[in-house]
This record gives sequence, C-alpha cells and structure tokens, in this order.
Amino acid sequence: METYATALLYAIPFFVGLVVVEILYGHFIKRQMHNVMDTVSSLSSGLTNIVKDSLGLGVIIVTYPFLLEHLALVEIKETWLVWTVAFLALDFAGYWNHRLSHRINFFWNQHVIHHSSEEFNLACALRQSISNLLGYFPLLLIPAALLGVPHKVIAILAPIHLFAQFWYHTQHIGKMGWLEYIIITPSQHRVHHAINPEYIDKNLGQIFSFWDRMFGTFQEELDDVPPQYGVLKPANTWNPIHINFQHIWRLIQDAWRTNSYRDKFRIWFMPTGWRPNDVKEKYPVAIIQDVYNFKKYRTEASLALKGYAIFQLLATTTLMMFMFYNYSNIGFNGLLWFGAYVFVGIYGYTTLMDRTSYAVWIEVFRGIAGLVLILLTGDWFGLNAYLGFGSYIMALYFTVTIFGGIYFSFQEKDVAIDGVKL
Repeated sequence: METYATALLYAIPFFVGLVVVEILYGHFIKRQMHNVMDTVSSLSSGLTNIVKDSLGLGVIIVTYPFLLEHLALVEIKETWLVWTVAFLALDFAGYWNHRLSHRINFFWNQHVIHHSSEEFNLACALRQSISNLLGYFPLLLIPAALLGVPHKVIAILAPIHLFAQFWYHTQHIGKMGWLEYIIITPSQHRVHHAINPEYIDKNLGQIFSFWDRMFGTFQEELDDVPPQYGVLKPANTWNPIHINFQHIWRLIQDAWRTNSYRDKFRIWFMPTGWRPNDVKEKYPVAIIQDVYNFKKYRTEASLALKGYAIFQLLATTTLMMFMFYNYSNIGFNGLLWFGAYVFVGIYGYTTLMDRTSYAVWIEVFRGIAGLVLILLTGDWFGLNAYLGFGSYIMALYFTVTIFGGIYFSFQEKDVAIDGVKL
C-alpha cells in the first residue's frame, strides 16, 4: 500500500493538471465542457476512491497469486510475450467486469458513480467507486493464471491499464480514423457514457475496441444522434458518497417492500434497473424519458460559493497528498483517522454545495473536531516535523471551515443571484 501511495504522489498532480488544461482549452479555444460544481464533485469522488484504495478497505474473495499457484498449466518464458499476454488478459477481464457492471443490478452500484455526471470531460473520468468493497476481479484473470503470467507483471500493468483509460473522457477530440478499429477512442467512449436509447450499454471495452466488435456491444457515434450524458435515474446531488450508495439503497428498499420472496432474492441478480412489479407500481422512481429535454441537476451558487468549493477541494487534495507523503510515519490507525477525516470533509462541503440544511452541522463538527485534535496533540499527524507552523495553518483552515459552513448556510441563503434567491 505504501508503494501505491507513493505512485499517487505523482499521478494525482498529473491528472489534475490535465483537467486544468482541458478547462483552459475549453474556456479560451472551444466550447467549455466543465461546470464548476460538477467538476468539483467529480474530483472529490476521485479523492474518496483513492483514499479507500490506499487504505486497502474491502474484502478480497480470492487473490491472483492464489489462483496462479493452483491453476497455472504452463509458464510463458519469452519476456515480451508475458507482458503482451498479461495486458491482453487484463483488458479482456476489464471488458467482462465492465459488462457485468452494466448488466446486473447488484454490480451496477459499483459503477453508477462513474456515469453519474451529466457532463463528459476528463474530470468525470475520476468519478470512481468506493462501494466496490467486494474484490472479485482476480476471478476474471483465470485465463492469465492458467497461462502462468507472474503476479508481479499483473501488479505492474494493472495501474498502467487503469490510468490509460483517462485520456478518452473528452469531447474535444473527434473520430480518429483507423485507430477506431483498434483502441477505445473519445468518440467511442462518448457513446458509452450516453443515455440515448441507441447508445445504452455499448462500447464496454477499456483499451482495445475489438472486444466490443467480437461480442456484439460496439456502436459507432452517429452524426445525427448527439450523445446526452448522465444516468436515466439522475443522481441529483453533488455528494459523491451519496451517489455511491443510491442504487443499492433502492435495491434494499425494493427487496424489503416487495411481497414476493422470489423477487426479494432475484432483484440483486436481475438486469440493471429491474424492479418487482408490486414495488414499481407503489413506489415509482423518476426516470428520464426524453434524453434531449431533461433538466440537468443544478444548484444556485454565487461566485463566492463556487470559489469556496474549489478552495475546499484544493485543501482536501493537499491534505491527502501529505497523507501519502507521510504514509509510513502516520501508522495504520492514524491513516484510518486521517482517511475518515477526508471522507467527512468531502461529505461536508459537497453537501454544502447541494444547499442541504444539515450541511452546516457537518462543517461545524469537523472544524471543531480538527481544532480539538490539534489542541490535544499539538500537531496534525506529524505535519509540524515538515512545517514548523503546520498546526497553526490547520487551525486556521478548520476555523475557515466553521465560518464558511455558517456563512453559506445562513448568511448567503438570502442572497439573490441573477434575480433568484438562494
């Protein structure tokens, strides 16, 4: 986990930098594809996923080294062939994992966060799950295990394979000619994120596009069908933690409410979106019918609130970078507390972005809790060892958080923006 944390010290600035480049490009050269609140929500979602993965939270059904030890039939000797087979095996497994996430109710919950943005840009690529707490992916790597692909090769290629899926989340790159037949391109992935009937559940590949062509899930982007983005049951929140568990909460409610014991069991394994008839009639859920004329989720926000949301995002990112930098010194228990603080922080300021009434209490609580911790320990997880006045900076941050939560919940509540009262 410490190696993973070190890698993130370099990866996070790189990805955030590319998002900034896309924002500037959209602002000065082409039509802007970013909405401040949506982008903050997307990047915040990425932070929750990174913290969750770096702490190793979840239950692994079976590890790849275990499968390798018990299933390997051969051992590939040629170095170039090992890496080629490993990458193809990862992409093949990724295709079927992706397809499973789109087709089965239970597994959709771990993927819905990625599709929840009603925009399509590099930031939405970072909307990654924290609800994927059941680690079954190694089971999809059985072909690699049978061929004896070393687990170290898989461990090295897995993050590369993941990071290589970032670049094609953009509307600023058109079709790419002959490459469309080999790799997943922005055009193909725009189709994948679209909710148009022609595009739903298509282009499930991650790096190579030939899996979709082989298994019947390929769809070209059509000139007369502009992609519309989001999910058919809109999230209607900027809070990524809420989005992560909205779908499974609906499944739990439906399983509880239905009178059919058969439906209580099979709802988890039915196609995505399936609901028992008795529940569907009594407890309807709003679904987008006209993808070209639905109202995107927006909350009234002043320039001050947008600036505050960006400030909280940057502050949280900086805190998380420090956590990774000081990973070994903080210790496991300290990391759990630090990670919990990051989660509460993101929950707090994104709830404030939603203009939810109880957001102020979360912000005041985390601000006071932070000040108490500094008062009791005289430090913030070892920050003073690197920055002599670090605890004073953190105390100032927590104070700003307290007053920010109060101001935007009560004071700016009556401020009119563009003629509309908040």
